Amino acid sequence: GNEAACEQGQEEEAEDRLKEHMDNLLDKSTKMRQTALQSLRLAFSSRILSEFLLERRLMLTDSLEKCLKKGKGEEQALAGTVLTLLCLQMGSGPEGEELFHSLKPLLISVLTDSTASPGARQSCAMALGMCCYIAAADLE
Repeated sequence: GNEAACEQGQEEEAEDRLKEHMDNLLDKSTKMRQTALQSLRLAFSSRILSEFLLERRLMLTDSLEKCLKKGKGEEQALAGTVLTLLCLQMGSGPEGEELFHSLKPLLISVLTDSTASPGARQSCAMALGMCCYIAAADLE
């Protein structure tokens, strides 16, 4: 019983940190947003969080969209990577498909923007390809 309670406490603490990182995606400071993106990248690539993310996917999608639209260079590259991991977490169901369709035009926009950094363009290309592979129901 004590081990289960301890594990439950660690789970809640981890979720609180994730919520804080998600909130920090909307911070005015570029450095703060980049740190939040790096933390989310690490969390999404090390644990399955689909249930936790399911409830927060719209807020997270909006935040990632802002990072891709208003960010530059490293921030856009990190946002593309986090988006890829989010799509992996959501899977091939309706949630993953909705995520892909909502951000596809923005990913294409960054990818084709000759003024965007090569890292951002590469990250958006990877996100577009992976999300399309995972979540696109339409074969074209």
